[in-house]
Amino acid sequence: MTRMRISRLTLALLAACLGQILGGCVERRLTINTEPQGALVELNDEPIGPSPATVGFNWYGNYYVRISMDGYETLSTHRKLKRPEHDKFPWDFFAGVLSSKRIVDSYEWTFTLEPLERPDRDDLIKKAERVRNRLR
Repeated sequence: MTRMRISRLTLALLAACLGQILGGCVERRLTINTEPQGALVELNDEPIGPSPATVGFNWYGNYYVRISMDGYETLSTHRKLKRPEHDKFPWDFFAGVLSSKRIVDSYEWTFTLEPLERPDRDDLIKKAERVRNRLR
């Protein structure tokens, strides 16, 4: 009976310690702002919503960003999210596993959209005539 009681107590203490040790976690967030706000934001071909849009992520590296809004040029670009020194081994292990505190790494990208320029009707007709003449 005593041996079983010790085993249960040991197991309970071990579970409590593991819960404390494994309770730490790193949360990574990326916020994408646009000027003007309200543009549709896509990250790696996945829509994440109107700007400002915040998304959680697990991996650093290259991201494909596409931003569109009526009346503005669609912006398509790549951005690199570089891993900070404190998020490299072995520090990331201590922060993510051994720390009992939640760590939040936040990043912010801001993009300015250019107004869509409507072509002049006469210029458009002249360009079309030049193309037609070249094809003859």
